[in-house]
Amino acid sequence: MKKLFRPLVLGGILLLAVGLAPVMDTTPARAATVTDANLKQMLEDLLREHPEIVLDVLRSHSEDVLDIAQAGANARRKAALEAQWHKEVKNTPQKQISLSGRPVKGNAAAPVHIVAFSDFTCHYCQQATHVLDEIMKKYGKNVSLVYKHMPLDEQGPGMLAARYFVAVAAQSESKAWKFYDAMYADRDRLLLEGQKFVDEVCDKLGLDKDRLKKDAASDKTARIIAQDLDDAKKLKIDGTPCFLVNGLMVRGALSEPLFEAAVDIALEAAR
Repeated sequence: MKKLFRPLVLGGILLLAVGLAPVMDTTPARAATVTDANLKQMLEDLLREHPEIVLDVLRSHSEDVLDIAQAGANARRKAALEAQWHKEVKNTPQKQISLSGRPVKGNAAAPVHIVAFSDFTCHYCQQATHVLDEIMKKYGKNVSLVYKHMPLDEQGPGMLAARYFVAVAAQSESKAWKFYDAMYADRDRLLLEGQKFVDEVCDKLGLDKDRLKKDAASDKTARIIAQDLDDAKKLKIDGTPCFLVNGLMVRGALSEPLFEAAVDIALEAAR
């Protein structure tokens, strides 16, 4: 896009310059043949006298301008994050968090472990699941995922889903991840229907209903979620989603290329 935009601007300027020619001074003293050698200086002189030309061109290609600006901002952010992560991977000790008893998606012996602090009712967490799915596909046996709960409303559907995720995992880790997929796939239904939706998903998974309800309400489940919230507090995580990629802090629903950069840095350091 950037390569295309520059000739567009120059072409637009030249066209507008032609249009302005009748109103410009054309006395012999100022007449000149345009050559490669003097083009730059002539354009600078023209724009100095008629700055409105640039504004006209920018207005005509406003979408291109915005695309270039956004691409520049993304590149700067990526560079800043990569510099931060390279520094962290060398100088930051491994963060100690509770992972015992949590279901693992992917290769448990993977060199890169992604730990997600998330909320089933969070829109940005829902967005991040799509990026995580692609990361898991791309890196295969080199990555694993553990889900830690950070429901922002301890009395709402986010906490309800968190309790049932832990309870489902007690019966089947693979079904826990299917429950995870279902919660995020129909987040709106979780928000609107709560227990009814959770029960419907659990019925489809073919779980022991009596044990499920007992486990969801148990002190053990409450302790697991409390540990997750305590870990988030210790790490000064104040919003969801947030991820640890072998200890590298990845905050927010980043784009796939940005998340890949964190995984690549962690993978390189692990080798």
